[in-house]
Amino acid sequence: MATFGAAANANSNPNKSYEVTPSPGDSISSLSFSPRADILVATSWDNQVRCWEISRSGASIASAPKASISHDQPVLCSAWKDDGTTVFSGGCDKQAKMWPLLSGGQPVTVAMHEGPIVAMAWIPGMNLLATGSWDRTLKYWDTRQQNPVHTQQLPDKCYALSVKHPLMVVGTADRNLIVFNLQNPQTEFKRIQSPLKYQTRCVTAFPDQQGFLVGSIEGRVGVHHLDDSQQGKNFTFKCHRDSNEIYSVNSLNFHPVHGTFATAGSDGAFNFWDKDSKQRLKAMAMCNQPIPCSSFNHDGSIYAYAACYDWSKGAENHNPATAKSSIFLHLPQENEVKAKPRVATGRK
Repeated sequence: MATFGAAANANSNPNKSYEVTPSPGDSISSLSFSPRADILVATSWDNQVRCWEISRSGASIASAPKASISHDQPVLCSAWKDDGTTVFSGGCDKQAKMWPLLSGGQPVTVAMHEGPIVAMAWIPGMNLLATGSWDRTLKYWDTRQQNPVHTQQLPDKCYALSVKHPLMVVGTADRNLIVFNLQNPQTEFKRIQSPLKYQTRCVTAFPDQQGFLVGSIEGRVGVHHLDDSQQGKNFTFKCHRDSNEIYSVNSLNFHPVHGTFATAGSDGAFNFWDKDSKQRLKAMAMCNQPIPCSSFNHDGSIYAYAACYDWSKGAENHNPATAKSSIFLHLPQENEVKAKPRVATGRK
């Protein structure tokens, strides 16, 4: 299904993805699917947190806007409670809000920092919210209490974090990657210098909690295992590059069923990969705007991605009159996201 107006700009949706409407009024900073249902939340630089209900029947898909809430300043990150009832959001107003979406309740402030909150995750099993900020702290919150359960000092500004209980990985400025075993959440388990030479943009924990992926601004992803005996399996690879142009890797998402993963970048492309066979499974056509964020739904049958200006070239490259911030839904085919069997190459 082509998007409305595609004829005027045929490159805005080259993969013929379904467009979610209405579009946010400014660049989209995060996308999060409910872990229990096809409910999508988007945060954006227009201070809004929006929610859509997604429905699909075979190859057709539809979206219905359900609700929205406001922050006082741009919203940068979002997360869901593991039971799918509640959404958390944080941003430049230095606070995190808890929105009891399914019950129709009003949002309440449940976390505060001294700088913008740029990353967050709900920790199932502990019933705690983890928030990371540019104020160089990571805080754990029991949402029923006003003060944090614990404040963890970080070596620098937080840029990204990912939880796959009991593993949590936090990426900060100066290429630090701090690993926590959440069975002992007040102590660093391991601190690693990023295997990538440039600034960390995103991290995501392996589904089996044995390691993590890290993406950088220099079109490269690192695959890192935590166990000392597995270090020989670590590698990095280039992606989101176009001849001499090198773009940021903005988003990393593991497929919830197949264990393969997607990368999305400022080149406007998203790709599907298998880390175990070191293969790219599918390269998708390039949108004419960067992809700053993405998310699989709970069963991996829908991949949501945003296409909008990422501000990497500053205000002088932003034209509000023509700027468009879009959210697209791609329905992955099995051959795009399922690992291919390894082919024996031994000689007879």
